[in-house]
Amino acid sequence: MKTILITGGAGFIGSHVVRRFVQQHPTSMIINLDALTYAGNLENLKDVEKAHNYAFEKVDIRDAAAVKSCFDKHQPDAVIHLAAESHVDRSIADPLAFVETNVIGTANLLNAAKELWQGAFEGKRFYHISTDEVFGALGAEGFFTEETPYSPNSPYSASKAASDHFVRAYHETYGLPVVLSNCSNNYGPNHFPEKLIPLMIHNILQGKPLPVYGDGKYTRDWLYVEDHAAAIETVFLHGQNGQTYCIGGWNEWKNIDLVHVLCDLMDKNLGHPQGQSRGLITFVKDRPGHDLRYAIDASKIYRELGWKPQETFETGLAKTIEWYLQNEAWLDNVTSGAYQTYYVKQYA
Repeated sequence: MKTILITGGAGFIGSHVVRRFVQQHPTSMIINLDALTYAGNLENLKDVEKAHNYAFEKVDIRDAAAVKSCFDKHQPDAVIHLAAESHVDRSIADPLAFVETNVIGTANLLNAAKELWQGAFEGKRFYHISTDEVFGALGAEGFFTEETPYSPNSPYSASKAASDHFVRAYHETYGLPVVLSNCSNNYGPNHFPEKLIPLMIHNILQGKPLPVYGDGKYTRDWLYVEDHAAAIETVFLHGQNGQTYCIGGWNEWKNIDLVHVLCDLMDKNLGHPQGQSRGLITFVKDRPGHDLRYAIDASKIYRELGWKPQETFETGLAKTIEWYLQNEAWLDNVTSGAYQTYYVKQYA
């Protein structure tokens, strides 16, 4: 039985990855390591928490001693590293928190893996999940690829770029068997409502304004979270050591166009007059360093590993809306007073 340690497994993407590995790999022991910050929620994993091959460890990756203790206890054969501070707006307000978690936390995990495996790397793997934001911004044309130079423009993307570089450095310097992936924007069930799609769904349900930055023409490539989890599994099992794989949805949307579609679908699902939710759209002051466009060329992972997204944006968005409408109690739970304070400060 292999032991696979997944960091950030109580978060949005992490919970979908944990569930997939618990269910698809019953002969592997899946250890979910998470600090349970505001975006981590064990309710995301209620359906697998009693599985024979699942265990949870509450550990903050910034704590090197706690990380080492967890590695010593479970002796993982592999690490899938998703734990991160991930919201650009929060990084602008508190950049050092992103350095501590995303850079120092990643280095703590790398050190723990290096010390545990002691050069006996056969059958071992350290998989680091990153973001397309490390590449900076695109103009009206072109795509990010694995060869795109790094050019981060926010404290968040800078911290993720630094963590990517540390992972590569441990591979080149110590021979640590690593793979990396850089993914476009995810959406789907269990997404904490500070990101665009769940925020809009939550605010429509509450009849609150829908804040859209600037002119709303910022463009993103969207990927359904279950498709990303499948891509992570594919890279973990079949990716080549030392390689990076760009994961995207071939699915670009301007923010304002996406919000319009979301408003119309919510009105239809809620039985509202068409156009009611669009009336909640409120353009707010743009954030500093806002990247105009991200788009990924995912040809390499398709060509070399055979992965491509299964959901269209229409089917994925329909599933997402259905999940939130059926899980309003989950939404109420995660939108705590602390979150509301942040929300008012950020979008007032």
